[in-house]
Amino acid sequence: MRFIETWTQATLVATRDLTPSIREFLLRPEHFAGAAYLVGSHIQVAVTIDGRPETRSYSLIGECGADGYRIAVRRAEDSRGGSRYMWSLAPGARLAITLPSSLLSIDWTRRHYCLVAGGIGITPIIGAAQALARRDAAFTLHYAVRSRADAAYVDLLAGLLGDRLKVHAGDEGHRLDLDAVFGSLPENTMTLFCGPMRMLDAARHAWTAASRPLADLRYETFGSSGLLPTDSFRVRLKDENVEIVVPRDRSMLDALNDAGFEVMSDCRRGECGVCAIDLVASDGEIDHRDVFFSEHQKREGRKICPCVSRARGTITVDMLHRPDVI
Repeated sequence: MRFIETWTQATLVATRDLTPSIREFLLRPEHFAGAAYLVGSHIQVAVTIDGRPETRSYSLIGECGADGYRIAVRRAEDSRGGSRYMWSLAPGARLAITLPSSLLSIDWTRRHYCLVAGGIGITPIIGAAQALARRDAAFTLHYAVRSRADAAYVDLLAGLLGDRLKVHAGDEGHRLDLDAVFGSLPENTMTLFCGPMRMLDAARHAWTAASRPLADLRYETFGSSGLLPTDSFRVRLKDENVEIVVPRDRSMLDALNDAGFEVMSDCRRGECGVCAIDLVASDGEIDHRDVFFSEHQKREGRKICPCVSRARGTITVDMLHRPDVI
């Protein structure tokens, strides 16, 4: 398994609202020593949704500080309930969290870097910007938001980066043109990206169109972002007289496991592919929210990652379930 989690108790020290829909949380783990963590690190947080224990993943803001870990949570009405729970907490609350781990690797030998963030996707990018600025590296941060009022940490970044920060605010008519940005990058530039799925799809298409190596586009994803609204749907099991309803606030993976059809999983972020199962038929639309399968594989529609992907209507999957095999 790639993701080995060590859990510890933490106290919510303070909160502050960064924008009307984004709140920062300062968490101090027990026995906290202020040890540095890798750029792009995140933690898992144990949450309770409708009385059920769940976990949610949140990126750590910037480099490690002496007072604890900072995360930012966007209040999303169409989420599966994690943000609603986090926003209900007050300072003094106790939570279980994991120690930091990172999935967003940086090749520090490059001469040029490009950072791209969409909305709350700025959270894992801040630490990268701080590390690159400290190294006096050549880079630009492109920050795309619907409006400047939605741009969390924009003042912090402006003070740190100066004209290396480019804010693309839709309400100001400054939309991010990924084709132009990627087409103008120097050769051998590494790009770090974090944003919603539609923006990631556009970034990958623009990166390919610019004839750049796919390995030089590194990205962090939102497990909750997709092309369709988050709503309930149905899953039929091939060769089983079973139909399972996946509620809007639960993943298909959790619904299958709860029904006794255990699915192996690892990252639960749509990145490792361990949980992938066969997709037999679809009476509706598939919303592939993973980054494990290629665009071609998603169009083929033969597999689905139930940890993040969803659907509209009813789908049929093959679990290869054999009740007579232990």
